[in-house]
Amino acid sequence: MTGHPTTTPRRRGRRPHPATADSGRPAGPCRVAVYIRRSTDDEHQPFSLDAQRAALEKYVASQPGWTTVAEYEDDASGATTERPGLQKALHAANAGMYDILLVYRLDRFSRSVADLLDLIHTLEQNAVRFSSATEPVDTGGPFGRMMLQLLAVFAEFERNIIIDRVKSGMTAKASKGKWAGGTRPYGYLVDPTTHKLVPHPDEAPTLRDIFRLYTRDRHGTRAIATQLNERGIPNRTGQPWSGHTINRILDNPAYVGDIAYGDVHVPDAHEPLIDRDTYRRAQDIANARADVQTQRAMSDSDYYLTGLLTCPQCGQRYIGTSAKGRTQRYRYYTCFTRTRYGKHATCTAPRLPADKLDQMVLQALYDFYTTAEPVLTAMIERAQAQRDTTRDDQHAELAATTGQITATEQAIARYHTAFENGTMDDTTAGPRIRDLRHQLAKLHTRHTELEADIANQPATPPPGAVARIRDHLATIMASGTPTERKAAIETLIAEVRLTDKGAVPVFKIPTDTTVPPPETDEGTHNQPPVRTMVRSVGRQGLEP
Repeated sequence: MTGHPTTTPRRRGRRPHPATADSGRPAGPCRVAVYIRRSTDDEHQPFSLDAQRAALEKYVASQPGWTTVAEYEDDASGATTERPGLQKALHAANAGMYDILLVYRLDRFSRSVADLLDLIHTLEQNAVRFSSATEPVDTGGPFGRMMLQLLAVFAEFERNIIIDRVKSGMTAKASKGKWAGGTRPYGYLVDPTTHKLVPHPDEAPTLRDIFRLYTRDRHGTRAIATQLNERGIPNRTGQPWSGHTINRILDNPAYVGDIAYGDVHVPDAHEPLIDRDTYRRAQDIANARADVQTQRAMSDSDYYLTGLLTCPQCGQRYIGTSAKGRTQRYRYYTCFTRTRYGKHATCTAPRLPADKLDQMVLQALYDFYTTAEPVLTAMIERAQAQRDTTRDDQHAELAATTGQITATEQAIARYHTAFENGTMDDTTAGPRIRDLRHQLAKLHTRHTELEADIANQPATPPPGAVARIRDHLATIMASGTPTERKAAIETLIAEVRLTDKGAVPVFKIPTDTTVPPPETDEGTHNQPPVRTMVRSVGRQGLEP
Protein backbone atom coordinates (compact mmCIF):
# COMPACT_ATOMS: atom_id res chain seq x y z
CA MET A 1 0.00 0.00 0.00
CA THR A 2 1.31 3.37 -0.97
CA GLY A 3 1.17 5.82 1.88
CA HIS A 4 0.38 9.47 1.53
CA PRO A 5 2.39 12.10 3.37
CA THR A 6 0.57 13.63 6.28
CA THR A 7 0.89 17.05 7.81
CA THR A 8 0.38 17.91 11.44
CA PRO A 9 -2.64 20.16 11.79
CA ARG A 10 -1.90 23.62 13.19
CA ARG A 11 -3.14 24.19 16.73
CA ARG A 12 -6.09 26.52 16.88
CA GLY A 13 -5.79 29.89 18.59
CA ARG A 14 -2.02 30.18 18.07
CA ARG A 15 -0.05 32.01 15.43
CA PRO A 16 2.86 29.93 14.11
CA HIS A 17 6.43 30.90 14.97
CA PRO A 18 8.42 32.43 12.11
CA ALA A 19 10.23 29.78 10.12
CA THR A 20 13.55 28.97 11.71
CA ALA A 21 16.76 27.53 10.42
CA ASP A 22 18.64 24.71 12.13
CA SER A 23 20.36 27.21 14.41
CA GLY A 24 17.09 28.46 15.78
CA ARG A 25 17.46 31.86 14.05
CA PRO A 26 14.64 32.98 11.76
CA ALA A 27 15.02 32.23 8.07
CA GLY A 28 12.59 34.94 6.94
CA PRO A 29 11.72 38.52 7.87
CA CYS A 30 10.93 39.20 11.54
CA ARG A 31 9.28 42.15 13.24
CA VAL A 32 11.28 43.10 16.32
CA ALA A 33 10.15 45.04 19.38
CA VAL A 34 12.93 46.23 21.69
CA TYR A 35 12.50 46.65 25.45
CA ILE A 36 14.88 48.82 27.46
CA ARG A 37 14.90 49.51 31.20
CA ARG A 38 16.93 51.67 33.50
CA SER A 39 16.82 50.43 37.07
CA THR A 40 16.31 52.92 39.87
CA ASP A 41 18.72 50.98 42.06
CA ASP A 42 21.58 50.58 39.56
CA GLU A 43 24.63 52.33 40.95
CA HIS A 44 25.72 55.09 38.56
CA GLN A 45 23.17 53.71 36.06
CA PRO A 46 25.60 51.57 33.98
CA PHE A 47 22.87 50.61 31.52
CA SER A 48 21.43 53.96 30.41
CA LEU A 49 18.43 53.95 28.10
CA ASP A 50 20.41 55.60 25.28
CA ALA A 51 23.24 53.08 25.58
CA GLN A 52 20.82 50.15 25.48
CA ARG A 53 18.91 51.68 22.56
CA ALA A 54 22.10 52.18 20.51
CA ALA A 55 23.33 48.66 21.22
CA LEU A 56 20.00 47.10 20.29
CA GLU A 57 19.74 49.12 17.05
CA LYS A 58 23.19 47.90 16.08
CA TYR A 59 22.29 44.30 16.95
CA VAL A 60 19.04 44.36 14.95
CA ALA A 61 20.90 45.76 11.93
CA SER A 62 23.32 42.81 12.12
CA GLN A 63 20.56 40.20 11.95
CA PRO A 64 19.30 39.33 8.45
CA GLY A 65 15.60 39.96 8.01
CA TRP A 66 15.11 41.72 11.35
CA THR A 67 13.19 45.02 11.39
CA THR A 68 12.44 47.13 14.46
CA VAL A 69 8.75 48.01 14.56
CA ALA A 70 8.29 49.15 18.18
CA GLU A 71 10.20 50.27 21.25
CA TYR A 72 9.11 50.06 24.90
CA GLU A 73 10.97 51.53 27.86
CA ASP A 74 10.74 51.73 31.65
CA ASP A 75 12.55 53.72 34.29
CA ALA A 76 11.71 51.42 37.18
CA SER A 77 12.92 48.53 39.30
CA GLY A 78 12.86 45.04 37.81
CA ALA A 79 11.58 43.53 41.05
CA THR A 80 8.00 43.70 39.76
CA THR A 81 6.33 43.12 36.40
CA GLU A 82 3.88 46.01 36.92
CA ARG A 83 5.86 48.39 34.71
CA PRO A 84 4.03 50.56 32.14
CA GLY A 85 6.40 49.86 29.26
CA LEU A 86 6.48 46.13 29.92
CA GLN A 87 2.69 45.92 30.10
CA LYS A 88 2.39 47.78 26.77
CA ALA A 89 4.83 45.31 25.23
CA LEU A 90 2.76 42.37 26.48
CA HIS A 91 -0.48 43.89 25.15
CA ALA A 92 1.16 44.47 21.77
CA ALA A 93 2.36 40.84 21.73
CA ASN A 94 -1.20 39.69 22.38
CA ALA A 95 -2.33 41.83 19.42
CA GLY A 96 0.26 40.19 17.14
CA MET A 97 2.20 43.41 16.58
CA TYR A 98 5.68 41.79 16.52
CA ASP A 99 7.50 38.44 16.33
CA ILE A 100 10.53 38.94 18.63
CA LEU A 101 10.99 40.84 21.89
CA LEU A 102 14.64 41.88 22.20
CA VAL A 103 16.42 43.10 25.34
CA TYR A 104 19.98 44.24 25.98
CA ARG A 105 20.50 41.91 28.91
CA LEU A 106 18.36 39.40 30.77
CA ASP A 107 18.27 41.43 33.99
CA ARG A 108 16.82 44.38 32.05
CA PHE A 109 13.69 42.23 31.55
CA SER A 110 13.31 40.69 35.01
CA ARG A 111 15.38 39.83 38.06
CA SER A 112 13.12 37.05 39.30
CA VAL A 113 13.20 33.57 37.80
CA ALA A 114 9.52 33.02 38.53
CA ASP A 115 8.51 36.34 36.93
CA LEU A 116 10.80 35.72 33.96
CA LEU A 117 9.34 32.30 33.22
CA ASP A 118 5.80 33.68 33.50
CA LEU A 119 6.65 36.48 31.08
CA ILE A 120 8.26 34.08 28.60
CA HIS A 121 5.21 31.82 28.84
CA THR A 122 2.95 34.79 28.07
CA LEU A 123 5.06 35.69 25.02
CA GLU A 124 5.13 32.11 23.76
CA GLN A 125 1.35 31.87 24.05
CA ASN A 126 1.26 34.70 21.52
CA ALA A 127 3.95 33.09 19.31
CA VAL A 128 6.52 35.76 20.24
CA ARG A 129 10.17 34.83 20.74
CA PHE A 130 12.38 36.36 23.41
CA SER A 131 16.00 37.22 22.70
CA SER A 132 18.95 38.93 24.40
CA ALA A 133 21.51 40.98 22.44
CA THR A 134 24.45 40.25 24.79
CA GLU A 135 23.72 36.68 25.93
CA PRO A 136 23.12 33.37 24.11
CA VAL A 137 19.40 33.56 24.83
CA ASP A 138 16.78 33.08 22.13
CA THR A 139 13.61 31.11 22.79
CA GLY A 140 13.35 30.31 19.07
CA GLY A 141 15.54 27.26 19.67
CA PRO A 142 16.06 24.62 22.42
CA PHE A 143 19.62 25.77 23.23
CA GLY A 144 18.48 29.37 23.69
CA ARG A 145 15.64 28.29 25.99
CA MET A 146 18.05 26.22 28.09
CA MET A 147 20.50 29.13 28.39
CA LEU A 148 17.64 31.42 29.34
CA GLN A 149 16.73 29.31 32.35
CA LEU A 150 20.38 28.81 33.40
CA LEU A 151 21.23 32.51 33.20
CA ALA A 152 18.04 33.44 35.03
CA VAL A 153 18.86 31.06 37.88
CA PHE A 154 22.44 32.37 38.19
CA ALA A 155 21.28 36.01 38.00
CA GLU A 156 18.78 35.52 40.81
CA PHE A 157 21.34 33.54 42.83
CA GLU A 158 23.89 36.35 42.47
CA ARG A 159 21.32 38.94 43.47
CA ASN A 160 20.28 36.94 46.54
CA ILE A 161 23.94 36.54 47.57
CA ILE A 162 24.41 40.30 47.39
CA ILE A 163 21.24 40.89 49.40
CA ASP A 164 22.35 38.39 52.06
CA ARG A 165 25.76 40.04 52.34
CA VAL A 166 24.20 43.47 52.74
CA LYS A 167 21.79 42.17 55.38
CA SER A 168 24.62 40.43 57.24
CA GLY A 169 26.63 43.66 57.28
CA MET A 170 23.65 45.66 58.52
CA THR A 171 22.92 43.07 61.21
CA ALA A 172 26.54 43.21 62.38
CA LYS A 173 26.38 47.00 62.65
CA ALA A 174 23.08 46.89 64.52
CA SER A 175 24.40 44.32 67.01
CA LYS A 176 27.12 46.84 67.95
CA GLY A 177 24.55 49.55 68.60
CA LYS A 178 25.29 51.36 65.35
CA TRP A 179 22.74 52.64 62.84
CA ALA A 180 22.31 49.75 60.39
CA GLY A 181 21.80 51.99 57.38
CA GLY A 182 19.03 53.50 55.34
CA THR A 183 17.04 56.64 56.05
CA ARG A 184 17.86 58.26 59.39
CA PRO A 185 15.03 58.77 61.88
CA TYR A 186 13.61 62.28 62.16
CA GLY A 187 15.28 64.05 65.10
CA TYR A 188 18.61 62.26 64.71
CA LEU A 189 21.79 62.52 62.66
CA VAL A 190 24.22 59.66 61.94
CA ASP A 191 27.72 60.34 63.28
CA PRO A 192 30.05 59.61 60.33
CA THR A 193 32.82 58.39 62.67
CA THR A 194 30.98 56.15 65.13
CA HIS A 195 27.95 55.38 62.87
CA LYS A 196 25.72 55.99 65.89
CA LEU A 197 22.66 58.22 66.15
CA VAL A 198 23.11 61.64 67.70
CA PRO A 199 20.35 64.24 68.34
CA HIS A 200 19.62 66.69 65.54
CA PRO A 201 19.79 70.20 67.07
CA ASP A 202 16.87 71.55 65.02
CA GLU A 203 14.63 68.48 64.76
CA ALA A 204 14.91 67.03 68.27
CA PRO A 205 12.64 69.69 69.91
CA THR A 206 9.94 69.08 67.28
CA LEU A 207 10.21 65.34 67.83
CA ARG A 208 9.58 65.78 71.57
CA ASP A 209 6.67 68.08 70.75
CA ILE A 210 5.09 65.35 68.56
CA PHE A 211 5.08 62.88 71.45
CA ARG A 212 3.77 65.57 73.85
CA LEU A 213 0.86 66.44 71.52
CA TYR A 214 -0.02 62.77 71.15
CA THR A 215 0.33 61.53 74.73
CA ARG A 216 -0.53 64.60 76.83
CA ASP A 217 -2.87 66.64 74.61
CA ARG A 218 -4.33 63.52 72.93
CA HIS A 219 -4.23 64.95 69.40
CA GLY A 220 -4.59 62.48 66.54
CA THR A 221 -1.82 61.86 64.03
CA ARG A 222 -3.55 63.88 61.28
CA ALA A 223 -4.19 66.75 63.69
CA ILE A 224 -0.51 66.79 64.66
CA ALA A 225 0.51 66.77 60.99
CA THR A 226 -1.87 69.68 60.27
CA GLN A 227 -0.45 71.68 63.18
CA LEU A 228 3.15 71.14 62.06
CA ASN A 229 2.25 72.13 58.49
CA GLU A 230 0.50 75.29 59.71
CA ARG A 231 3.61 76.18 61.70
CA GLY A 232 5.69 75.81 58.52
CA ILE A 233 7.83 72.96 59.85
CA PRO A 234 8.81 70.51 57.07
CA ASN A 235 9.45 66.83 57.64
CA ARG A 236 12.82 65.18 57.18
CA THR A 237 12.56 65.26 53.36
CA GLY A 238 11.33 68.85 53.25
CA GLN A 239 7.77 67.80 52.40
CA PRO A 240 4.49 68.43 54.33
CA TRP A 241 3.72 66.14 57.23
CA SER A 242 1.12 63.39 57.01
CA GLY A 243 -0.67 61.33 59.61
CA HIS A 244 1.13 58.24 58.29
CA THR A 245 4.55 59.82 58.92
CA ILE A 246 3.57 60.80 62.47
CA ASN A 247 2.34 57.27 63.12
CA ARG A 248 5.69 55.79 62.04
CA ILE A 249 7.54 58.15 64.37
CA LEU A 250 5.39 57.16 67.34
CA ASP A 251 6.18 53.48 66.67
CA ASN A 252 9.98 53.86 66.34
CA PRO A 253 12.00 52.52 69.34
CA ALA A 254 15.02 54.56 68.25
CA TYR A 255 13.62 57.53 70.17
CA VAL A 256 14.12 55.77 73.53
CA GLY A 257 17.75 55.03 72.59
CA ASP A 258 17.30 51.49 71.22
CA ILE A 259 18.53 49.98 67.96
CA ALA A 260 16.11 47.45 66.46
CA TYR A 261 16.93 45.66 63.22
CA GLY A 262 15.36 42.31 62.37
CA ASP A 263 15.94 40.01 65.36
CA VAL A 264 18.59 42.33 66.80
CA HIS A 265 17.56 44.63 69.64
CA VAL A 266 20.22 46.68 71.45
CA PRO A 267 18.89 48.85 74.31
CA ASP A 268 20.50 52.16 75.29
CA ALA A 269 22.64 52.26 72.15
CA HIS A 270 22.51 56.06 71.83
CA GLU A 271 21.10 59.15 73.52
CA PRO A 272 17.28 58.95 73.84
CA LEU A 273 15.00 61.82 72.86
CA ILE A 274 12.02 60.69 74.99
CA ASP A 275 11.67 58.57 78.11
CA ARG A 276 10.33 55.03 78.06
CA ASP A 277 7.14 55.88 79.97
CA THR A 278 6.13 58.40 77.28
CA TYR A 279 6.87 55.85 74.55
CA ARG A 280 4.73 53.19 76.30
CA ARG A 281 1.84 55.65 76.67
CA ALA A 282 2.05 56.41 72.95
CA GLN A 283 1.88 52.69 72.17
CA ASP A 284 -1.13 52.17 74.43
CA ILE A 285 -3.02 55.08 72.87
CA ALA A 286 -2.18 53.90 69.34
CA ASN A 287 -3.39 50.35 70.07
CA ALA A 288 -6.67 51.59 71.51
CA ARG A 289 -7.31 53.85 68.52
CA ALA A 290 -6.34 51.08 66.10
CA ASP A 291 -9.16 48.89 67.36
CA VAL A 292 -11.69 51.63 66.59
CA GLN A 293 -10.16 52.22 63.14
CA THR A 294 -10.29 48.48 62.37
CA GLN A 295 -13.99 48.31 63.19
CA ARG A 296 -14.63 51.36 61.04
CA ALA A 297 -12.65 49.90 58.12
CA MET A 298 -14.66 46.67 58.28
CA SER A 299 -17.83 48.64 57.45
CA ASP A 300 -16.50 49.78 54.06
CA SER A 301 -19.93 49.38 52.51
CA ASP A 302 -21.08 52.45 54.48
CA TYR A 303 -19.57 54.57 51.71
CA TYR A 304 -21.27 53.75 48.40
CA LEU A 305 -19.08 56.01 46.22
CA THR A 306 -15.65 54.84 47.37
CA GLY A 307 -13.26 55.00 44.39
CA LEU A 308 -15.75 56.84 42.14
CA LEU A 309 -15.05 60.46 43.20
CA THR A 310 -11.96 62.33 41.99
CA CYS A 311 -10.85 65.65 43.50
CA PRO A 312 -11.08 68.37 40.82
CA GLN A 313 -8.25 70.32 42.48
CA CYS A 314 -5.45 67.79 42.97
CA GLY A 315 -6.67 64.69 41.13
CA GLN A 316 -6.60 62.35 44.15
CA ARG A 317 -9.52 60.10 45.04
CA TYR A 318 -12.09 60.99 47.68
CA ILE A 319 -12.26 58.53 50.57
CA GLY A 320 -14.82 57.93 53.31
CA THR A 321 -14.17 59.81 56.57
CA SER A 322 -16.23 60.68 59.63
CA ALA A 323 -16.41 63.16 62.46
CA LYS A 324 -18.12 62.73 65.81
CA GLY A 325 -20.52 65.49 66.83
CA ARG A 326 -22.32 66.01 70.12
CA THR A 327 -25.22 63.74 69.26
CA GLN A 328 -24.24 61.75 66.20
CA ARG A 329 -21.51 60.67 63.80
CA TYR A 330 -21.19 62.66 60.56
CA ARG A 331 -20.02 60.90 57.41
CA TYR A 332 -18.08 62.66 54.63
CA TYR A 333 -16.21 62.06 51.42
CA THR A 334 -12.86 63.84 51.79
CA CYS A 335 -10.00 64.30 49.32
CA PHE A 336 -7.13 61.93 50.12
CA THR A 337 -4.63 64.81 50.03
CA ARG A 338 -6.61 66.77 52.60
CA THR A 339 -7.07 63.66 54.73
CA ARG A 340 -3.37 62.90 54.77
CA TYR A 341 -1.80 66.36 54.93
CA GLY A 342 -4.53 68.45 56.54
CA LYS A 343 -6.95 71.10 55.27
CA HIS A 344 -4.39 73.90 54.85
CA ALA A 345 -1.54 71.86 53.32
CA THR A 346 -1.88 71.49 49.55
CA CYS A 347 -5.57 70.91 48.75
CA THR A 348 -8.57 72.82 50.07
CA ALA A 349 -11.30 70.89 48.28
CA PRO A 350 -14.43 70.77 50.46
CA ARG A 351 -15.70 67.71 52.25
CA LEU A 352 -18.90 66.26 50.77
CA PRO A 353 -21.75 64.99 52.98
CA ALA A 354 -21.76 61.25 52.38
CA ASP A 355 -25.34 60.53 53.47
CA LYS A 356 -26.81 63.14 51.14
CA LEU A 357 -24.56 62.35 48.17
CA ASP A 358 -25.05 58.55 48.47
CA GLN A 359 -28.83 58.92 48.46
CA MET A 360 -28.85 61.44 45.61
CA VAL A 361 -26.68 59.27 43.35
CA LEU A 362 -28.72 56.15 44.10
CA GLN A 363 -31.96 58.04 43.36
CA ALA A 364 -30.48 59.45 40.14
CA LEU A 365 -29.55 55.90 39.11
CA TYR A 366 -33.12 54.69 39.67
CA ASP A 367 -34.62 57.74 37.91
CA PHE A 368 -32.37 57.16 34.93
CA TYR A 369 -33.39 53.53 34.48
CA THR A 370 -37.05 54.46 34.89
CA THR A 371 -36.87 56.27 31.53
CA ALA A 372 -33.65 54.77 30.23
CA GLU A 373 -34.76 52.69 27.25
CA PRO A 374 -35.61 55.54 24.85
CA VAL A 375 -32.63 57.57 26.11
CA LEU A 376 -30.20 54.68 25.67
CA THR A 377 -31.62 53.81 22.27
CA ALA A 378 -31.24 57.40 21.09
CA MET A 379 -27.70 57.69 22.45
CA ILE A 380 -26.60 54.37 20.97
CA GLU A 381 -28.08 55.38 17.61
CA ARG A 382 -26.24 58.69 17.78
CA ALA A 383 -22.99 56.93 18.71
CA GLN A 384 -23.47 54.46 15.87
CA ALA A 385 -24.17 57.34 13.47
CA GLN A 386 -20.95 59.02 14.56
CA ARG A 387 -19.08 55.77 14.07
CA ASP A 388 -20.72 55.33 10.66
CA THR A 389 -19.41 58.77 9.69
CA THR A 390 -15.86 57.87 10.61
CA ARG A 391 -16.21 54.26 9.46
CA ASP A 392 -16.16 55.34 5.82
CA ASP A 393 -12.85 57.10 6.43
CA GLN A 394 -11.53 54.07 8.31
CA HIS A 395 -12.59 51.69 5.55
CA ALA A 396 -10.98 54.00 3.00
CA GLU A 397 -7.74 54.07 5.02
CA LEU A 398 -7.92 50.29 5.44
CA ALA A 399 -8.29 49.82 1.71
CA ALA A 400 -5.43 52.23 1.05
CA THR A 401 -3.25 50.43 3.60
CA THR A 402 -4.06 47.08 2.00
CA GLY A 403 -3.04 48.50 -1.37
CA GLN A 404 0.19 49.88 0.05
CA ILE A 405 0.99 46.48 1.58
CA THR A 406 0.47 44.79 -1.77
CA ALA A 407 2.56 47.40 -3.60
CA THR A 408 5.37 47.15 -1.04
CA GLU A 409 5.41 43.34 -1.23
CA GLN A 410 5.57 43.54 -5.03
CA ALA A 411 8.42 46.05 -4.83
CA ILE A 412 10.39 43.73 -2.55
CA ALA A 413 9.77 40.85 -4.97
CA ARG A 414 11.04 42.97 -7.89
CA TYR A 415 14.25 43.83 -6.03
CA HIS A 416 14.77 40.14 -5.22
CA THR A 417 14.22 39.22 -8.88
CA ALA A 418 16.65 41.89 -10.06
CA PHE A 419 19.28 40.69 -7.61
CA GLU A 420 18.80 37.03 -8.62
CA ASN A 421 19.01 37.93 -12.33
CA GLY A 422 22.24 39.82 -11.74
CA THR A 423 20.88 43.17 -12.91
CA MET A 424 21.32 44.74 -9.45
CA ASP A 425 24.05 44.16 -6.87
CA ASP A 426 23.56 43.64 -3.15
CA THR A 427 24.97 47.08 -2.34
CA THR A 428 21.97 48.67 -4.06
CA ALA A 429 19.27 46.07 -3.43
CA GLY A 430 20.09 45.22 0.18
CA PRO A 431 19.47 48.62 1.84
CA ARG A 432 16.37 49.24 -0.25
CA ILE A 433 14.87 45.85 0.67
CA ARG A 434 15.54 46.53 4.37
CA ASP A 435 13.77 49.90 4.13
CA LEU A 436 10.81 48.32 2.35
CA ARG A 437 10.53 45.58 4.96
CA HIS A 438 10.55 48.19 7.72
CA GLN A 439 7.79 50.09 5.91
CA LEU A 440 5.85 46.86 5.37
CA ALA A 441 5.96 46.00 9.08
CA LYS A 442 4.51 49.41 10.00
CA LEU A 443 1.77 49.01 7.38
CA HIS A 444 0.78 45.61 8.81
CA THR A 445 0.63 47.13 12.31
CA ARG A 446 -1.64 49.95 11.14
CA HIS A 447 -3.79 47.45 9.21
CA THR A 448 -4.34 45.42 12.42
CA GLU A 449 -5.25 48.58 14.40
CA LEU A 450 -7.82 49.66 11.78
CA GLU A 451 -9.46 46.23 11.67
CA ALA A 452 -9.79 46.18 15.46
CA ASP A 453 -11.24 49.71 15.55
CA ILE A 454 -13.80 48.99 12.84
CA ALA A 455 -14.94 45.83 14.64
CA ASN A 456 -15.55 47.69 17.92
CA GLN A 457 -19.08 49.11 17.57
CA PRO A 458 -21.51 50.35 20.25
CA ALA A 459 -24.29 47.87 21.00
CA THR A 460 -27.74 48.34 22.54
CA PRO A 461 -28.68 46.53 25.79
CA PRO A 462 -30.46 43.17 25.38
CA PRO A 463 -34.29 43.22 25.47
CA GLY A 464 -35.64 43.44 29.01
CA ALA A 465 -32.28 44.26 30.63
CA VAL A 466 -33.25 47.84 31.50
CA ALA A 467 -36.55 46.74 33.10
CA ARG A 468 -34.78 44.11 35.21
CA ILE A 469 -32.23 46.65 36.40
CA ARG A 470 -34.98 49.12 37.28
CA ASP A 471 -36.86 46.48 39.33
CA HIS A 472 -33.64 45.44 41.05
CA LEU A 473 -32.87 49.07 42.00
CA ALA A 474 -36.39 49.57 43.35
CA THR A 475 -35.96 46.51 45.58
CA ILE A 476 -32.61 47.48 47.05
CA MET A 477 -33.70 51.09 47.59
CA ALA A 478 -36.71 49.87 49.57
CA SER A 479 -35.16 47.04 51.58
CA GLY A 480 -31.60 46.42 50.40
CA THR A 481 -28.53 46.26 52.63
CA PRO A 482 -25.70 48.82 52.33
CA THR A 483 -23.58 46.13 50.66
CA GLU A 484 -26.25 45.53 47.99
CA ARG A 485 -26.63 49.25 47.31
CA LYS A 486 -22.88 49.73 47.04
CA ALA A 487 -22.64 46.75 44.65
CA ALA A 488 -25.38 48.21 42.42
CA ILE A 489 -23.59 51.57 42.23
CA GLU A 490 -20.22 49.94 41.46
CA THR A 491 -21.84 47.83 38.73
CA LEU A 492 -23.83 50.58 37.03
CA ILE A 493 -21.81 53.78 37.59
CA ALA A 494 -18.40 54.39 36.03
CA GLU A 495 -17.57 57.52 38.04
CA VAL A 496 -19.08 60.60 39.70
CA ARG A 497 -17.57 63.83 38.39
CA LEU A 498 -17.47 66.93 40.57
CA THR A 499 -18.15 70.17 38.68
CA ASP A 500 -19.12 73.74 39.56
CA LYS A 501 -22.75 72.85 38.81
CA GLY A 502 -22.93 69.72 40.92
CA ALA A 503 -22.11 66.02 40.96
CA VAL A 504 -22.34 64.27 37.58
CA PRO A 505 -22.79 60.47 37.63
CA VAL A 506 -21.48 58.71 34.53
CA PHE A 507 -23.55 55.56 33.99
CA LYS A 508 -22.50 52.31 32.34
CA ILE A 509 -24.65 50.75 29.63
CA PRO A 510 -25.67 47.16 30.51
CA THR A 511 -24.80 44.37 28.09
CA ASP A 512 -25.68 41.24 30.06
CA THR A 513 -29.10 39.63 29.68
CA THR A 514 -29.59 39.57 33.43
CA VAL A 515 -29.02 42.09 36.19
CA PRO A 516 -25.76 41.19 37.95
CA PRO A 517 -26.43 40.33 41.60
CA PRO A 518 -24.25 42.08 44.19
CA GLU A 519 -21.96 39.11 44.73
CA THR A 520 -20.90 38.82 41.04
CA ASP A 521 -18.29 40.73 39.09
CA GLU A 522 -20.30 41.00 35.89
CA GLY A 523 -20.02 44.57 34.69
CA THR A 524 -20.09 46.72 31.65
CA HIS A 525 -16.73 48.44 31.70
CA ASN A 526 -16.27 48.30 27.92
CA GLN A 527 -19.47 50.15 27.04
CA PRO A 528 -19.87 53.85 26.29
CA PRO A 529 -20.79 55.90 29.39
CA VAL A 530 -23.95 57.95 29.79
CA ARG A 531 -23.91 61.19 31.82
CA THR A 532 -26.66 62.78 33.88
CA MET A 533 -26.72 65.69 36.32
CA VAL A 534 -27.61 65.54 40.01
CA ARG A 535 -28.38 69.22 40.39
CA SER A 536 -29.46 69.08 44.02
CA VAL A 537 -25.95 68.28 45.25
CA GLY A 538 -23.87 71.36 44.66
CA ARG A 539 -20.42 72.30 45.91
CA GLN A 540 -21.50 75.24 48.04
CA GLY A 541 -22.40 74.99 51.69
CA LEU A 542 -21.12 71.46 52.12
CA GLU A 543 -18.89 72.13 55.12
CA PRO A 544 -20.35 71.33 58.56
